[in-house]
Amino acid sequence: MIGLLKGTLDYRQDPYVIVDVKGVGYKVLVPASVSSKLSLNQEVKLFTHTYVREDILELYGFTEPEDLKVFEYLISVNGVGCRTALNVFSIGTRMDIMKAITTNDVSFFTSVPRLGKKNAQKIIIELKNKIGGEDIDLSADSNGNDEVIGALKSFGYSTKEAQVAISALKGAGETVEEKIRLALKELGK
Repeated sequence: MIGLLKGTLDYRQDPYVIVDVKGVGYKVLVPASVSSKLSLNQEVKLFTHTYVREDILELYGFTEPEDLKVFEYLISVNGVGCRTALNVFSIGTRMDIMKAITTNDVSFFTSVPRLGKKNAQKIIIELKNKIGGEDIDLSADSNGNDEVIGALKSFGYSTKEAQVAISALKGAGETVEEKIRLALKELGK
């Protein structure tokens, strides 16, 4: 079982990268948020989940071990495969996912392609106790999203609508003001 890869990024083609580890290239499927941060010929360290089936051997990689842990929680839910769990990371960060679970935000998960309402509810029900035991502070958000949510609520949007709009930004926007502007544009679609 491969749990960690350290090497040079040789190739990048969403949704995967190829990491050269001492002459051996490993194809690793990664979320778009990870792929976008990596540059060719950069030294990388990826925490990996090895998925093995009789006809498939795939590696799923994350730059943070905590992200890998949440990914493994997601795939432990019956009906949620590795590709679907990877897609959950394309609409939000680890904190967004954990917050959606703890606040029963079904709409967060149903915005993931091929993840229906039943499986979204199943994720929340099955992982609420696991995630609830984690030491996380959902009130503090280092990206300033609490300010963005507050501003959107002052415009008459609900907290859920604001969270979905912020998730749709996929990390775009440097300042709180930019995030508000982009979120309003997303909500206006």
